[in-house]
Amino acid sequence: MIESMRIIVDADPGIDDALALYYLRAQPDTEIVAIGTVHGNVPVQQATANALRLVERLNLDVPVAMGAAKPLAQPLMTAEGVHGEDGLGGYAGDEPKTSHLQESAAEQLADLARSNPGELSLLAIGPLTNVALALQIEPRLPELLDKVVVMGGALNVPGNITSHAEANFWHDPEAADLVLAAGFEDLTIVGLDVTMASHAPQEWLDALPHDCYPRQILGFYADFYGSFLGKAGFVPHDPLAAAVLLEPGLATYHEDRFAIELTGRYTRGKIVADQRFLAPGSPFGRDIATERTKARYAVTADHATFLDQLRHAVTQP
Repeated sequence: MIESMRIIVDADPGIDDALALYYLRAQPDTEIVAIGTVHGNVPVQQATANALRLVERLNLDVPVAMGAAKPLAQPLMTAEGVHGEDGLGGYAGDEPKTSHLQESAAEQLADLARSNPGELSLLAIGPLTNVALALQIEPRLPELLDKVVVMGGALNVPGNITSHAEANFWHDPEAADLVLAAGFEDLTIVGLDVTMASHAPQEWLDALPHDCYPRQILGFYADFYGSFLGKAGFVPHDPLAAAVLLEPGLATYHEDRFAIELTGRYTRGKIVADQRFLAPGSPFGRDIATERTKARYAVTADHATFLDQLRHAVTQP
């Protein structure tokens, strides 16, 4: 059962970010309260313009705040090869008619959490730079937010940007580690372990109406995934994270304390957890981040149900 929820979305639109917004808009008793943008799939200026375009296209009355333009401690790297030069598969369209707020996405997140303690949830589907900065503005953020769902990580599967690291965490490993160490009491991580298994085949795309905007933007995205997966279709990373936020029962989870590898030559950006059979505090070695609050990492999901829900959401007028 999808419960009533008010959500702040932090994103880097991005084709699958756009699908996540379509998914949220279609759900009953679900309100997108605000959107913050961040570097990642495209530079933050393009991500912000895309967020405004999507808000207008979806007829959402939602403020958009522009966030961090670069990671905390490494050069900016973007992913136009996955999402197109405009971030929306060549279909971004005209310049938006509306403008973003003057305050930053981190300030917006901190201010909204302070003003609505315990009432708002966060869906973070881009690099976590804004969330890390919001923690510096408001250290009580972990107790002020209700639920937090992050799309990121590759725990027991290969990465998608290096052999070990998933893109969102790799784009700002320091920010991701700060967020995992912050003490959020209800934190769920949706990584490649479940998103790659939710691959939507060509038949799913073919079932969409030809004049459906998501079908248009998915063409570029599907071509990218088909080029290296060897099968037609695409992977809906961000909308699956949105679905898990609203309906946790769609997935099963491994609960652990997590950290991000920051110094490994080949493993920088990888999410790590102590999954040994040894008991906590074993004299044979120090546990990973024993001081951290436990989080849930999704390990399986009901992919068929989710893909049916996503198809319904993206075809809503």
